[in-house]
Amino acid sequence: MITSRSLLLAIASVCLALIGAALYLQHVKNLLPCPLCVIQRYLFLAVAVCCAIGAYGGKPRIGAGLGLLGALAGVGVVGKHLWVLSHPGLSCGIDPMETMLNKIPSATALPWLFRADGLCEDARDTLLGLSIPQWSGLWFVLLTGALAYLLMRRRA
Repeated sequence: MITSRSLLLAIASVCLALIGAALYLQHVKNLLPCPLCVIQRYLFLAVAVCCAIGAYGGKPRIGAGLGLLGALAGVGVVGKHLWVLSHPGLSCGIDPMETMLNKIPSATALPWLFRADGLCEDARDTLLGLSIPQWSGLWFVLLTGALAYLLMRRRA
């Protein structure tokens, strides 16, 4: 049986790998992240940090619970992103959300990771038949399921 610690560390690793994939798409494939993409990066990072702290801090249920909140928030943000994509002509592009995100200290200190420069409606490129936001949504749903499983099983 898989231990809570190893599951939390696996979830944290997946989240960091997904952020790495986003950076690859941004810096190698020149796909600029939009504000909703950047928020998803923050949420993947939040899930990873909560899971790592839960795994190493001896409180796996607390880490899983906080990670679950981050994953559920990610599902909501991806839902908004997919809604924007399904309604052509709408954009979250250059708006107050982008300006606010780009002024957060983490965005000014690490612009290569957290700066939003793209338009949400431009995220139409596909990978294995799914758009990048659809992949993100799939991963947030999988993470939500894994964290909910961890919280509901008898031994944590």
